[in-house]
Amino acid sequence: MAWDFETDPEYQAKLDWADAFVREEVEPLDHAWPHLQFVPLDGGRRKAIDPLKQRVREQGLWATHLGPDLGGQGYGQLQLALLNEILGRSSWAPIVFGCQAPDTGNAEIIAHYGTPDQKKQYLQPLLDGECFSSYSMTEPQAGADPTQFTTSAVRDGDHWIINGYKYFSSNAKTASFLIVMVVTNPDVSAYKGMSMFLVPTDTPGVIIERNVGLFGEPMDEGTHALIHYDNVRVPDSALLGGGEGQAFAVAQTRLGGGRIHHAMRTIGLAQRAIDMMCERVLSRETAGSRLADKQFIQGYIADSYAQLTQFRLFVLNTAWKIDKYNDYKKVRKDIATAKVIMPTVLHDIAWRAMQVHGALGVTNEMPFLTMVHGAAVMGLADGPTEVHKVTVAKQVLRDHRATDDLWPTEWIPRKEAAAKAKYAEYLELEVGNL
Repeated sequence: MAWDFETDPEYQAKLDWADAFVREEVEPLDHAWPHLQFVPLDGGRRKAIDPLKQRVREQGLWATHLGPDLGGQGYGQLQLALLNEILGRSSWAPIVFGCQAPDTGNAEIIAHYGTPDQKKQYLQPLLDGECFSSYSMTEPQAGADPTQFTTSAVRDGDHWIINGYKYFSSNAKTASFLIVMVVTNPDVSAYKGMSMFLVPTDTPGVIIERNVGLFGEPMDEGTHALIHYDNVRVPDSALLGGGEGQAFAVAQTRLGGGRIHHAMRTIGLAQRAIDMMCERVLSRETAGSRLADKQFIQGYIADSYAQLTQFRLFVLNTAWKIDKYNDYKKVRKDIATAKVIMPTVLHDIAWRAMQVHGALGVTNEMPFLTMVHGAAVMGLADGPTEVHKVTVAKQVLRDHRATDDLWPTEWIPRKEAAAKAKYAEYLELEVGNL
């Protein structure tokens, strides 16, 4: 039997260290410098945060999403999941540990598909935590359907000219470079005619039309860019993946990892909501008893615990499969399922926690509405929930077959007749003994 739900003592010690370190040193950063996680470090922030990063390196917990051959620690997805549960409590924690999205996914695809020169120019600064990147894929008119993309790159000698618009390119305004998905051959299917390029953000013609904010953020002060690529000239060496037409293969490597990493961090965030809910109901009294003694509130706690435990075990199992097969395609169904479940789990738990805090819960003095809004974002980031449900259904159906019979294979009258025929001689003995 290989089933085991225990963490080996050596790695558990690292997790215990990370738990205390995040609580005591990293979570305060969320309040000292909110919303500055993806702004390059300078001044006081660098003096405060660089030493924290060094302590993480000394513990061997820096950039755990990549293997040693790719510049990381080589812990694998299962151990990364256990660490990400802790990091999910703080918006600064992934930065301090060198495993923030979208840079984790971007680093992974450069590590897998980049040339030595590309790795030197783009990957190493990412791994060192000295720059940020942006994944520039979505287009305004196309939504979640990349076959509708129109941004193109046309060859011009030993260069390419990129033209078009990209939408929701997260962190573009502070990124050093972009990974851009474009059409390079419109005469074949999108799955064979699209390519990816590495484009420095200071390349002439890269124009950020506006920085779209999420709900509640000031207009044009958000972090999700609408980018106009206006005759952007890049050399052949900017092509990612070893040649033209590799965009979909590259994208699946990135998005598969990114989706499950989001799920890992969501576990920690949802657990934080449960912790706050439990503290509140143990601390408040109404109508003659504690909130914790009210059956309605107990239902909230039980439902939240059950939801999160099921989700956590599913995510850990998916991470284990990724380590086992080392192939995101083989785990596609499970990654998509985690992506489907994730927004609902976070929304439901955060909403219950908000409710038990009463009026305080809906104010900006508590984080619950930020969590609820984050759940909505998770339902769209890296593809909408509905698309992933379709993926799950198709994958599940592949393991089943239709029947040509008029009646289902589990039709009881036929099974009953078959059972009686199979055990006829014994059934006759029973009748004879009556």
